[in-house]
Amino acid sequence: HVQLVESGGGSVQAGGSLRLSCVASGYTFSTKCMVWLRQAPEKERERVGFIRTSGSTTFTTDSVKGRFTISRDDAKRTVYLQMNSLKPEDTAMYYCAAGRGYGSNWKSASAYNFWGQGTQVTVS
Repeated sequence: HVQLVESGGGSVQAGGSLRLSCVASGYTFSTKCMVWLRQAPEKERERVGFIRTSGSTTFTTDSVKGRFTISRDDAKRTVYLQMNSLKPEDTAMYYCAAGRGYGSNWKSASAYNFWGQGTQVTVS
């Protein structure tokens, strides 16, 4: 069955770094765009960024641009989110998802084929 398993979250001081990983199984990883999203308590879900197949296109939202980098290793079936210069406002549950979340419909559940269970990032 399909699984997306995130790891690498934790607690860090402002200015610190974390690298999140999301390992996929059960489907052809290289054929899907991978998206990182986050949701803080009482806030709307936010698309952090995405990386399309073969790493051909990457995008990060303005609030993390220049601090966060998305990459993928298709051989390892893994997508990464390198987070530097972390701020308290980056505190959230971070999720990876596979599908068409590169488009304007990224807020719709129908844009995604698969979701991970999330990993918590807390910045103080």
